Amino acid sequence: MAYNFDKLYINGHWCDSTSGQFIEVENPATLKHFAKVPEGNEKDIDLAVRAAHAAFESWSQTELSERIRLMKKMLEIFESYKDQIIDLEVKELGAPVSYSVQSHCVYQFTRTHSYIECAAELPLEQSLAQSTVYREPIGVIACITPWNYPLGQVVQKVVPAILMGNTVVLKPSQHTPLTAYLLIDAFDRAGFPAGVINLVTGRGSAVGDALASHPLVDMVSFTGSTKVGAKLSQRALESIKRVSLELGGKSPFIWLPGADYEKAVGKLFDSIFLNSGQTCTALSRLLVPEEDLEKIKALLLKHVPDYVVGDPTDPKTKIGPVSSKAQFEKISSYIKLGLEEGANLLTGEIPTSCANGYYIKPTIFTEVKNSMRIAREEIFGPVLCVITYKTVEEAIAIANDTPYGLNAAVFGEKQKAIEVAKRIKAGNVYVNDGPRDVTAPFGGYKQSGIGREGGYAGLLEFTQPKAIFDRSTF
Repeated sequence: MAYNFDKLYINGHWCDSTSGQFIEVENPATLKHFAKVPEGNEKDIDLAVRAAHAAFESWSQTELSERIRLMKKMLEIFESYKDQIIDLEVKELGAPVSYSVQSHCVYQFTRTHSYIECAAELPLEQSLAQSTVYREPIGVIACITPWNYPLGQVVQKVVPAILMGNTVVLKPSQHTPLTAYLLIDAFDRAGFPAGVINLVTGRGSAVGDALASHPLVDMVSFTGSTKVGAKLSQRALESIKRVSLELGGKSPFIWLPGADYEKAVGKLFDSIFLNSGQTCTALSRLLVPEEDLEKIKALLLKHVPDYVVGDPTDPKTKIGPVSSKAQFEKISSYIKLGLEEGANLLTGEIPTSCANGYYIKPTIFTEVKNSMRIAREEIFGPVLCVITYKTVEEAIAIANDTPYGLNAAVFGEKQKAIEVAKRIKAGNVYVNDGPRDVTAPFGGYKQSGIGREGGYAGLLEFTQPKAIFDRSTF
């Protein structure tokens, strides 16, 4: 492959950063630096944005069928990098190989294929009574992505934006930037025109801010914390850019009275423990009937040993390290805070050392009140809060008593569960063992974001409507 981690990708070429500086990439399981990427700066951003701006007019006029053809070719090349993608996700994120294969790799191929299929069927023209509404590309899109799903969050933005005729400047996380290089290499080898896709690595405080405020950027698409998203939005709105935000969550999982709770444990633990809990949609608040608490505590303890913590290269490992020392310290401080707030530590411990990797065991708190900080703030680690309720009405109230609204789940008799799901203020709600639909819109209510990703909605997010009043008589 032609990619080089020491380079940026601007205007169809791998090139040096004007800064001459680099950022080391650490393996959170070994604490060793194993790669480095350029520490891009404002000048690099300007070069990339100008390249994207220059490419936009031609690319936006390219037939959709040709964009789809090139994207199919890119995907075919990208799928051939499967082994390298998995290897890099294990090394840069610490994600166990058992999780990386499907969630960090194969599922991203599925997402890309879905966007291609949806783009071919998407109605970009609509005839109304006295007009025709056209969906047109927006322009230059700044895609700023997080570290927890290094490839997935890139795919969710870059692929639909380009299919819809936009050009892109991608800024991946400085902590997990490497798999993005494989994707860019696939775009390059597929023959996309110069300037359509550009990659600038660097620190968010410098590169992200420069992107958000650049006068030639037309839209900012950001995934990350609510705090950072708000600041980037303020910069973007100074020049009235379009903004799409996928932010934090504190998602509830309601277990309805009388349900077969054993069947719900796997969904719960997979959500909050896999990827070391570093998932914006993690079901981090478990709401259970007060009268069943003791039975549920025993059930949780029974299945915790199923989630083996250890070396992410070992196929038996389910939970690897958290991504960085900063994450390790943040999560540790929340576990300590939970005890100070009066919650009971059912399982887990306050980590005392990260000398052998940033490992944190699955942690479950009981006797949690929804007013506690551990129940209201996004911990972003393998930490579950168990909260009891007396009535289903109270459970719904607790579920909605949060500044977030990204994800939720309900488990119980199907029709009752659907009724409860409809009353939860969240952009996505799972009922029982319902699988995720890659074509469904993904996004949040309240402080969990603005806009949607996935499927038709994710494609339309990168378009703007134009009404032409064309029912003239001559």
